[in-house]
Amino acid sequence: MAQLRIALAQTNPVVGDLAGNADRLVEWTGKAHAGGAHLVVFTEMFLTGYPVEDLVLRASFVDASIATLESCARRLADSGYGDLPVVVGYVDRADRVARVGQPKGAPLDAAAVLHRGRVVVRTAKHHLPNYGVFDEYRYFVRGDRLPVFRLHGVDVAVAICEDLWQEGGPVSVAGAAGAGLLVVPNASPYEREKDDVRRDLCARRAREAGCALAYANQVGGQDELVFDGDSLVVGADGALIARAAQFTEELLFADLDLPRGSGEPGESVFDAGDGTVITVERIVLSEEPVSFEPREPVVADRLDDAAEVYGALVLGVRDYVEKNGFRSVILGLSGGIDSALTATIAADAIGADRVHVVLMPSRYSSGHSIADAEELVRRQGLHSRILPIADTVAAFEKEVELTGLAAENLQARVRGMFLMSLSNQHGHLVLTTGNKSELAAGYSTLYGDSAGGFAPIKDVPKTLVWELSRWRNTQSDPPPIPENSITKEPSAELRPDQRDTDSLPPYEVLDRLLDDYVEKDMGRDALIAAGHDPELVLRIIRLVDFAEYKRRQYPPGPKISPKNFGRDRRLPITNKWREMPS
Repeated sequence: MAQLRIALAQTNPVVGDLAGNADRLVEWTGKAHAGGAHLVVFTEMFLTGYPVEDLVLRASFVDASIATLESCARRLADSGYGDLPVVVGYVDRADRVARVGQPKGAPLDAAAVLHRGRVVVRTAKHHLPNYGVFDEYRYFVRGDRLPVFRLHGVDVAVAICEDLWQEGGPVSVAGAAGAGLLVVPNASPYEREKDDVRRDLCARRAREAGCALAYANQVGGQDELVFDGDSLVVGADGALIARAAQFTEELLFADLDLPRGSGEPGESVFDAGDGTVITVERIVLSEEPVSFEPREPVVADRLDDAAEVYGALVLGVRDYVEKNGFRSVILGLSGGIDSALTATIAADAIGADRVHVVLMPSRYSSGHSIADAEELVRRQGLHSRILPIADTVAAFEKEVELTGLAAENLQARVRGMFLMSLSNQHGHLVLTTGNKSELAAGYSTLYGDSAGGFAPIKDVPKTLVWELSRWRNTQSDPPPIPENSITKEPSAELRPDQRDTDSLPPYEVLDRLLDDYVEKDMGRDALIAAGHDPELVLRIIRLVDFAEYKRRQYPPGPKISPKNFGRDRRLPITNKWREMPS
């Protein structure tokens, strides 16, 4: 057996910031070097950030990625870290000579090993995901090589993210090639309870390959996606060795006892078990063994469900604000639970001093709405101002006669206009406060309460809004959200004595139905068979289908569910299909 100390760099790259990401690479490699690591593994497409989407269709961007990679190899050597091999993700391009079925110079989701000032080996993702939020068949061509490099006598193989999630391919070839360690750079987005799935997957793949497995995952927010980290190392038997925390940058060390490699340098072809073949490229970086006193591995505690979801929302807001250069945020604070939770998430994300709220009472606003909003401001120390909307609404109504829903929507649009005007004047990012249940049913006003630049609870059903608010109130004293905001009956307060239940079923009923229709894509008959009321099924289906045009114009927000409104769920606006009775 041979020893090896590895370091997984669970870091937060910025899409398109190749220079900044390169600086992070050198900085974090320095930390790994100081910690005595023999190998450091960064995440998928670290140098470019992930996902870069249509940026990869620009030759200039791919050229810059390749040049940055080569520059990093030289910088690491110049910084005194040349003897420490670094595995890092970037964007490459296929051979300039076209292969059968592959376009000439097509982009690759690639990884490389940097050592002693050179790029010593390159590889590319073999399995390209094309589901959910992933569109990688649009951008990349499949890789067909598996590097195996010998480091201090241990054979180390490199696969990339989706290669771990699919049967066959690099994982099976790594086992057949006799690798002692499989390292996997990842950019795996967060979803509720995905950490358990991820850990079980790593354990299963390690047992299949017969080698230890190191899973390095990105952390941070990128538009709608949140990456939770949760990097981990498992042994060849699938047993957990080390695990990083969620939603925070961390350098995870693991001291491993691994079998010595025996294969000869060169190339050999293996059946990948998925209808393709993979060429294994073996190189030797070092044969001499190392010896050290092992350290106790770190296994971070797992967050409970509410803490995990809340952490994802906070990180998503923080990174959207910071990476896009906003100094502050602004939102309408009604005294209700949605805006209360949104304000609290924002304060936790960027600090209360950067959160501005506007109280915009109308002729229908209840006294407790203003009182509850003011109490939240006092508890959290937010910047606030009151802008009554009654006179502005009256000025509109003097020029055009509006009744019913049009009159209700006018109030929401006046509020949206005030917020967007203050955003323009002061440079605030407007946070939209609608939840997933309302967005699904179309229970929002286009260019009114849907106006804004980012929607923190867009993927949070109403019942979960209450759950998160109660959880957050247990985490500090005094609780940040007034109890009355949580317990009072929801109302848009756009007409006298209005309640959400005037238009919608109780949220406990609605959310269960929406979960089946939106998340699980169940049709009418399946929904009724699942126990939902037939009349309600038809009513809610109509509401959801009709509101597609609203959702298409809604701001982005952090994805926490398996199917969010945005990158996950893509339905035509112009659409005559309806789940009608048989």
